[in-house]
This record gives sequence, structure tokens and C-alpha cells, in this order.
Amino acid sequence: MPPIAGVYVEEGVASWYGDPFNGRHAANGEIYDMYQFTAAHRTLPFNSIVRVTNLTTGKQTQVRINDRGPFVANRIIDLSLSAARAIDMLGPGTAQVRLEVIGGTTNPTAGFFGVQVGAFLQRENADKLRDRLSERFAPASVVPYDSPNGTFYRVRVGRVASEQAATQLAAQLHDETHSTAFVIRLDP
Repeated sequence: MPPIAGVYVEEGVASWYGDPFNGRHAANGEIYDMYQFTAAHRTLPFNSIVRVTNLTTGKQTQVRINDRGPFVANRIIDLSLSAARAIDMLGPGTAQVRLEVIGGTTNPTAGFFGVQVGAFLQRENADKLRDRLSERFAPASVVPYDSPNGTFYRVRVGRVASEQAATQLAAQLHDETHSTAFVIRLDP
């Protein structure tokens, strides 16, 4: 299936995830199954179908976006174990890839975006950062995330109608907080 012309193409580093996330809830509410062809992306709408091409090997696979992430700097997508195996990136753990949206029910450039500015194991630390930022960058919220390493409390700021505006907000927040700020899609 050809990509949807001009809708969404991105290049960068992919990683993959399996255990201990297997069997836990994905961000869209379904149970993550590392043997399905799925992936986590920060901003693409859930159920987007994405062609992933390993730029080193030329191998391709298709995945459905059902989770959010990766929240590691310089990575653009987290693939399931099966998807990573299909493009020969299990051994190295990461690969340079091209993403092309080839299907889905929602325009990947439409919707609302925000910025994640921190993730804390202690709720009170997340609340302090949220309170400090909410005066200048409303709305600000704390969103719990049940990870294999315990519950993290993620601080999210803003609600803007374009990814470009969210990218500008992320740069401003990075300057203020001196932490990594990630643009995320705010799901309904």
C-alpha cells in the first residue's frame, strides 16, 4: 500500500520493547502483546497504520499505533518485538528508520498536542512542578502511568492545535525547566 502523499513521513531512530511491558495496558487501553505488529509513537493518532523501513537493511513492516512513547531523547518510535524482528533490529536494539503513514481513521496532523516535561516516582514532586508551571503554561496536569518499574507521575503542559506550536512550547519549557520536553498527542 503506498503512503498517503504528503500526510506524514518521519526519519529517525527506532527502538523496541517487549518484556516486562508485555501483558500491561497500552496507552489506548488495550493489553500490549509484543507478538502483534504494533508500536508506540508520541503524536500519531491511535490506529494509524505506519510503514516502518529500516534504512540500513531496506526491510519494511507495517504497524498499528496503540501506545505512547518512546520517552527517550532522539527516538521516534518503539516497535513491538515482532515488528522489530521483521526489520532485523533486535540485536542492535535500535535502527535508523523511515515512518510513512499509510492508513488510519484520523488525520495525523489534526488534533491537540501538549508537552511532557517530567516523570516522577513521587507524586508530590510531580505536583510541585505542575503547580510551578501552571501559572504560565496552563493547562498543566499530572498523569499517572503504571510502568514495570512502578507508577510514574508524568507532568504535561499545554493544549495547542498544532504540532508546530507544541514544538515551540517544548523549546520554551526546556529552557525554563532544563529537562527534556517531549511533544505528545493529547488523546480524547
